[in-house]
Amino acid sequence: MPVGRYMALCLGHPRHGYYMTRDPLGARGDFTTAPEISQMFGELIGLWAVATWQQMGAPAAFRLVELGPGRGTLMADALRAAGLVPAFGAAASLHLVEMSPVLRARQADTLKAVAPRWHDRLEDVPDGPAIVIANEFFDALPIDQFVRGPDGWHERRVGLDGEGRLAFGLDPRPFPALAALAAHFPRPHDGAVLERLESGPVHALAGRLAAQGGGALVIDYGHARHGFGDTLQAMKDHRFVDPLAAPGEADLTAHVDFAALADAARAVGARAFGPLTQGDFLNRLGLDARAARLTQAADAAQRTAIAAAQARLAGSGEGQMGALFKVLALGGPGLGPPPGFAAEEEWTA
Repeated sequence: MPVGRYMALCLGHPRHGYYMTRDPLGARGDFTTAPEISQMFGELIGLWAVATWQQMGAPAAFRLVELGPGRGTLMADALRAAGLVPAFGAAASLHLVEMSPVLRARQADTLKAVAPRWHDRLEDVPDGPAIVIANEFFDALPIDQFVRGPDGWHERRVGLDGEGRLAFGLDPRPFPALAALAAHFPRPHDGAVLERLESGPVHALAGRLAAQGGGALVIDYGHARHGFGDTLQAMKDHRFVDPLAAPGEADLTAHVDFAALADAARAVGARAFGPLTQGDFLNRLGLDARAARLTQAADAAQRTAIAAAQARLAGSGEGQMGALFKVLALGGPGLGPPPGFAAEEEWTA
């Protein structure tokens, strides 16, 4: 089967899928996301959402949407910060796009005061202007992989080896339909791996913004420009493991091609800005000032924790998220540069 089909089954199978059976977050889970590191992350996103709403003309009603909301931590922190502008909360209706029943239950508890509504797909969210947050959402969407050979591109597939174990292999037939996409990449060498994210989700997001107005923030780990490489990875107990070793028992992800997201968004009429590194984006939103404010009322241990969280969110060293993670903003045609982005950072490539 194609790699994308394998990922979809491992993550979303209704009985055995990874996300359908567990809460994967935190020290007892398999990985930790930025909202779980510090409240500062969600608070700054909340202020970004308020500023974007004001830039939209402060509509009296809009959809506040999060794709893949985890435990609801980001949204809880965002709404607390957004409470500085009561009219924002009065205008917002909260919609969460989540497939996991386990995580829906956690979100319901975390966000019970604001009565969210859940949906399986963005397309199911009621019409209207929207502000959409997608933090570590696109990395978990299935990708297909193709390997360059002397006679063209061949699809990588998952099958069984001679001993009945899962193994990667290549379709012997070339895949000519990939030529148009590959033309946007550097000249390939034999053995180069090209990854393709299905464009449906970003088309749905960007098409909605183009037609109905609003803005979106996409935050994920990945690369800013098209490139080759096998980035499929599996995470279990905060360690990398073999993606084929335990289907449904480990998180499967791939690095996000932000250039592909931006190109796909522009193809359906939306504007794209960035990508910026997460460190640059958070610093532009005032991470230093927020950390300093929290530190004022903190004891010594808390000050150490705040500094460590700030470094992990915005730093560029090993184990830090500031350089690896990127931020892309999308908006309708009438929306100017979103908060944190300059006009000259609009994507045009």
